[in-house]
Amino acid sequence: MVIRIRDAAKLLGISVIACCAVLVCTMFCNFYLDIRQIEATVLPAQARIFYEAQVATARVVCLVSGGCLLMTSVVMLLFYIKHYIDVHKKELGILKALGYSEWRIAVHFWVFGSGVFTGTAAGFAGAFALMPKFYELQNKEGILPEIAIGFHPELLLYFVILPSAAFALLAVVYAAFQLKKPVLSLLRGQAQALSNKKGGRREAAGPFLDGLRRSTLRTKKTLAFFIFFASFCFSSMTQMSAGMKDLGSEMMGWMILLIGLVLAGTTLFLAITTVIRGNTRTIAMMRVFGYSQKECGRAILGAYRSMACLGFAVGTMYQYVLLRLMVDLVFKDFAGVPVYEPDVPVMLVSLACFAGLYELVMHVYSEKIRKISVKEIMLA
Repeated sequence: MVIRIRDAAKLLGISVIACCAVLVCTMFCNFYLDIRQIEATVLPAQARIFYEAQVATARVVCLVSGGCLLMTSVVMLLFYIKHYIDVHKKELGILKALGYSEWRIAVHFWVFGSGVFTGTAAGFAGAFALMPKFYELQNKEGILPEIAIGFHPELLLYFVILPSAAFALLAVVYAAFQLKKPVLSLLRGQAQALSNKKGGRREAAGPFLDGLRRSTLRTKKTLAFFIFFASFCFSSMTQMSAGMKDLGSEMMGWMILLIGLVLAGTTLFLAITTVIRGNTRTIAMMRVFGYSQKECGRAILGAYRSMACLGFAVGTMYQYVLLRLMVDLVFKDFAGVPVYEPDVPVMLVSLACFAGLYELVMHVYSEKIRKISVKEIMLA
C-alpha cells in the first residue's frame, strides 16, 4: 500500500474543520427538525414570531457556516494530496515505472477521507452532547412549548456517511489527476524549472531578499490562502461572537468564538509548518551564504504578513455584512431585534490579540529556522 493510516493522520486540519462544521450544522438542523414538530401547537402572536425567528436562524447558520467550512475542507484536502505527491514523487515514479497505472496507485489515497470521517463523527457526537443545554438556551424564556431532542438518521447520513465517502472519492480522483505526469518527471523528485516558457515573466530587479519574499508568496499560493483564512477566521469569529450577546444566546457566542480560535490556530499552525518544510533547502543555502536567522525568517515567513492583514480586514467586513443581512433581511418582520452596528472597541481588541498571536507564532518558527541542520538538509 502506498498510503498508510499514519500519513492520513497528519490531516488534523481537515478533521478539525469537519468537526466544527458538523457540530454546528447538526445542532441547528436537529433543532430545526424538532421545532417543526411543534409548529401546530405554537400559539399566534408573540410565540409565532419567536418560532419563525428560531427557524430562520437555524437555516441561515447551517447554510453559511456549513457552506464556508465545506469549501475550506475541500481546498485543504486537495492541498494535502498534492503536497503528499510532491514529497513522494520518487516513490510514486518507481511504481509507475514498474507498470502500476495512475488509478491503481490513486485508489490507495482513499485513506485521506478517514480524516473527514474522524472529524464528522466527532462533531456529530459532540453536537448531541451539547444539545440539552443548547435547546434550553434557545427557549430559555419559555415562549415555546418544551422541545424534545429527537434523533434523525438522515442527519447521520448527510453529515457523516456521505461526506466521508465523497471526500474519499474526491481524494482518489484528484490523486489520479495529479499522477498523470511522465515517469521521468516523477523520478527527478523536483518540479520542472519555471523558466522553460518563452516570454515568461521575469523577476523584477531588486535586492535578493525582496525578490525571494515576492517569489515565496507567488509560488506558495495555497499556503498564502491558509494564512489568509486563519486571520479571516480569527477576525470574523471573535467579533461575531461579541455581537451574539444581542442577536443570540451566550452559548452561541462562546461556541462561535471557540470554533474561530480552533480554526485559526489549526490552519495557521499547518500553514507555517508546511512553509518551513517546503523551504528548508532555500533556508540552508541562505545560511551557507551568510544570511542571518532574522533575514531568513523575514524573507520566508515575513512574506505572508500582508496576507494576514488582508484576511483580518476581509473577516471584519464579512462578519458585519453577515450579521447586518441577518437583522435586515431574515428578521425584518420581527419586532424588538436591535440594529447591528460595528463594535469598534471589540474590533481593536481582536486586532491587538491577533497581531500579538501572529507575531508570537512567527517568532517561534523563526527560532525553528535557526535549529535546521544545513548538513542534514543537504544530505537528504
